[in-house]
Amino acid sequence: MVLQRNMRVPVWGWAEIGEKVEVGFMGKTYKTTTGTDGKWTIKLGTYKAGGPYEMSIATKSFTLTFKNILIGDVWVAAGQSNMEFGIQTEQHGAEAIAKATDKEIHFFYVPMAEALLPQQDIAKVPADSFNGKWVVCSPELMANPKWAWHGFSAIGYYFAQHIRQSTGVPVGMIGSYKGSTSAQAWMSDDGLSYSPPFTKYITEHQTLVDHFGEATATYPQRLAAYQDSLKKWNLEVGNDFAVKLKEWETAVVQAKASGLVPPLRPRPSSPAPRAPANPDGGFNTPENSYNGMIAPIIRYGIKGIIWYQGESNGDRLADAVGYKELFTRLIMDWRTVWQQDNFPFLFVQLPNFRDPAASPSEGIWPWVREAQLKTLAVPLTGMPVITDVGDVLNIHPTNKVDPAYRLALVARHVAYGENIVYSGPVYKSMRIDGNKIIISFDEINKGLVIGKPPADGTAGLDKELKGFGIAGSDGKFIWAKAVIDGNTVVVSSDQVSAPVAVRYNWADNPPGNLYNKDGLPAGPFRTDNWPPPLQVVH
Repeated sequence: MVLQRNMRVPVWGWAEIGEKVEVGFMGKTYKTTTGTDGKWTIKLGTYKAGGPYEMSIATKSFTLTFKNILIGDVWVAAGQSNMEFGIQTEQHGAEAIAKATDKEIHFFYVPMAEALLPQQDIAKVPADSFNGKWVVCSPELMANPKWAWHGFSAIGYYFAQHIRQSTGVPVGMIGSYKGSTSAQAWMSDDGLSYSPPFTKYITEHQTLVDHFGEATATYPQRLAAYQDSLKKWNLEVGNDFAVKLKEWETAVVQAKASGLVPPLRPRPSSPAPRAPANPDGGFNTPENSYNGMIAPIIRYGIKGIIWYQGESNGDRLADAVGYKELFTRLIMDWRTVWQQDNFPFLFVQLPNFRDPAASPSEGIWPWVREAQLKTLAVPLTGMPVITDVGDVLNIHPTNKVDPAYRLALVARHVAYGENIVYSGPVYKSMRIDGNKIIISFDEINKGLVIGKPPADGTAGLDKELKGFGIAGSDGKFIWAKAVIDGNTVVVSSDQVSAPVAVRYNWADNPPGNLYNKDGLPAGPFRTDNWPPPLQVVH
């Protein structure tokens, strides 16, 4: 395993009530006695990076010995499917797996488990499984098809590589993630109940607790009914839709190759039936993923969290707008239950996805991205922007190299205090000058540029600045002309004589191409504070 350096290392477990426990580590013995619940906790010393070491944990009736223990930095990789996305299916994965020979990177993949109540231990796994135990990085491990979901998180692995390179210390990655989960599924009951409470989520969870027995009894019947409905839907709708979807994917590839606008994604004539939720509500029920996959590990000493989630909170506008408060509460919740100093909590902003933007202000995901941006007001947080490396066809972009690299830059600045360029241009202020709006930025560094600069540091290849919309007092945004003027961007349109607001990259899949010369993109922003529309294009 990897233990966290420079902190009192917590070790815990359970045994018989009143039993004496001894932990031996680094030449010292630590003693305690289990409580009336059979649980025990010891905090060891504070250690510098190094290893390998051994640890023994003994009672009157048994002894456990742990070998190949390194002292370094431990990060938890958490979130939904884009964090879960395994190294074996990442577009650079084959090369990365072949070169995965750094034995000072260790992994622990938390087995997927949902639970209505907090669990003290991770879910049971077969004895021969790599899941649920510390394992050492190797090409054989990284290629194992039975480990995690197509291997360990690609972002988690690439992030670990960068941290190893920048710090030179061992790195432990704990993966605890599950696709299609909302933020509320990863929060504790206390976190959701904190004043003011998220009443709807608490009620949803408590209802499942109250009706668990009844739901368990009726589940087989509901599952059989769903399976019958799905067979019927496939015959009437699904099979034909699958053909149309394949044709559309081919057309999109051809359009992109020809420089044409891709066709719109087809929709089925009727939605597919939904599978019944498990009696406990499933992973996406409030608290369930936390109870099964975070509660068992919350005392482990860590350096910080890397988080990639938000897609599932971006399905409805109300949830997207409310994500800022919910996500802020999640960070506070984890920091509270971990009972550690305020560790760094770093998160990836949502990528570009779906059809290319038809207007400069549309979609639901921009509101999630804004909520993520506002969460940076929480101390020791950081966020890379990746609205330039998504995929129109795929909510799971297969390129995880760029997101992990940018996440590591943020970590080096926020968590390790390095004075490096870690961010693209960040909106600072605006001023109106006649029929123009002049935008100022922070994090300009070497200067603003159109398009991502090549590796040699020269200017980007794009000639026209894209992604800017402008509006008058009527609140209707139209595409605008934008020009870099020194360290500012001047935005205007012949159709708006008295502009009052600008939005940049305000769409699910925006076209913006503003970068700094260090190759990092500007994040989406808006200069107005107008409320979200009642309806949005999605």
